[in-house]
Amino acid sequence: MSRPPHATAGRYAPPAAGRELVAVSADGSRLHVEVHGPEGAPAVVLSHGWTCSTAFWAAQIRELARDHRVVAYDQRGHGRSPAAAAYSTTALADDLVAVLEAALAPGERAVVAGHSMGGMTVMAAAGRPRFAEHAAAALLCSTGSSRLVAEATVLPLRPGRARTRLTRGLLGSPAPLGPVTPATRAVLKYATMGAGSAPDRVEACARIVHACPAGVRRAWSHVLAGLDLDDGLARLTVPTAVIVGRDDRLTPVVHARGLAAALPNCVGLTELTGMGHMTPVEAPEAVTSAVRELTSRYLAATPAAAMTANTNTNTNTNTNTSTSTEKETTP
Repeated sequence: MSRPPHATAGRYAPPAAGRELVAVSADGSRLHVEVHGPEGAPAVVLSHGWTCSTAFWAAQIRELARDHRVVAYDQRGHGRSPAAAAYSTTALADDLVAVLEAALAPGERAVVAGHSMGGMTVMAAAGRPRFAEHAAAALLCSTGSSRLVAEATVLPLRPGRARTRLTRGLLGSPAPLGPVTPATRAVLKYATMGAGSAPDRVEACARIVHACPAGVRRAWSHVLAGLDLDDGLARLTVPTAVIVGRDDRLTPVVHARGLAAALPNCVGLTELTGMGHMTPVEAPEAVTSAVRELTSRYLAATPAAAMTANTNTNTNTNTNTSTSTEKETTP
């Protein structure tokens, strides 16, 4: 399958993979997987969100692949992964486990980062033995574990049943998004990005989102509308960092704060001033830095040092779940 018409130039254009492979999920669904960077380097696995693709991680892949082995995959129905018969949180977990098994050696560990639905994927897989075998740490980026539609502020209405009902209808619309135009870019920017987002970043996000088939977008919207991964969150015991944009309308900051409070081993909450839902594109340096910090703490250390770091983290969870605020500048 040919690559969708994403941005073709600049830092947000998808980098060419060092190699590609296919992971086969539990139900036979085939998943497109890309591997970037040097073999033998610390491993990072990237799971993108609803209506996105591997191209969403372009900035992170370019920077991390200098000294990491970066594995990125297309969720079922997205990018170059074919549509499937089933869409569910179980499928999300099955797919991530299949990718870990296909891309990593037995017992090899990685930092697993998920944005939006990708973060939900991490929570869904948290109780799986194969996830425990391969995940050294996790990053939950612009995501939530439940009450997604009720908490979303895409529609400027008071919280309540009417806003929830209208939001569900909007996000689950079967209508194709159509071509990328100034009008559709403006709508996407309002709904998913901070007001100060640079035009090239808006363009990159618009081309990625508009490439998602309408049927796939709608099928996953039903899953997200009924999402309840609070139990999965409680099983996510690896060191986990949380990052969110303060102007996120799809998964507002209340979700990130709730995740940080509920995680068994939270190692930090970062709130980015002026950023919306698309943080890996809006604030690439901040997200990349968060991944690098996790790899340096939980992959680069010797086994004894890593064990000590984990022990210290468990002992000082309340101290480490502090909130820091950063402002991204447009390069």
